[in-house]
Amino acid sequence: MFRKTLTIISALLLTVSSLFAQLNIHDSIISTPLIYATYSYQFPGGDLAKQFGSNSSIGGGLLFKTRHNWLFGAEGNFMFGQSVKNSDSLLKSITTHEGFVIDANGYYADLVYYERGFSFLVKFGKVIPLLAPNPNCGFTLIAGAGYIQDKIRIHNPGNTAPQLLGDYKKGYDRLNGGIVATGSLSYMYLSNTRLLNFSVGFEFMQAWTNPYREIDFGTGLKDTGKLSSQFYGIKVCWIIPLYKRMPKEFYLY
Repeated sequence: MFRKTLTIISALLLTVSSLFAQLNIHDSIISTPLIYATYSYQFPGGDLAKQFGSNSSIGGGLLFKTRHNWLFGAEGNFMFGQSVKNSDSLLKSITTHEGFVIDANGYYADLVYYERGFSFLVKFGKVIPLLAPNPNCGFTLIAGAGYIQDKIRIHNPGNTAPQLLGDYKKGYDRLNGGIVATGSLSYMYLSNTRLLNFSVGFEFMQAWTNPYREIDFGTGLKDTGKLSSQFYGIKVCWIIPLYKRMPKEFYLY
């Protein structure tokens, strides 16, 4: 079944790519799919800044560029970071007066805190071909919306603390999720020879999320507060355009 599905997907990609005319990207606006991988370094704002510091995000997506330089597609990202604020009070209901968790062996448990999350976005935008080597690239405006989720990952090497296993750990992770809107301004470069294709720019994300856990074990209460968070990021993309290059013509006399 997997091989059959993979074969169908490959055939669809080949069919889609074959639909795009063999035009010269140097002087023609072409329609083409753009597959890309992306990395962002993000700074938090709003409620997010109360819980986390800066984080990274990696992901990828697919954009379709039309012959009028419109863009539309989808993108997915995985967020991760190591800056968790107020971690000393996160487990206060199960710690000693000194702030330590005692594991099953009677020792202080080794605990590490991480930020984890993901997002899935639908995007659309416009290429403005200014200061560009060809009319298919330049300054790019993109907007989008989708779903986002984040939490605190509590890592106990060796899982020696039974207080933080299974569903017990979920009571402290402050999992939340909801809708997110995004906008970005970047510069996209598509070389005439297809050897170098990238974009770099600034991205802003506004998230409206709700807590997912029934009880916050840290307070013993149900967390019903809605969260409003922002992400301010510097974003870099490596792009693979799927257009067909114009074949060279040779004439013999």
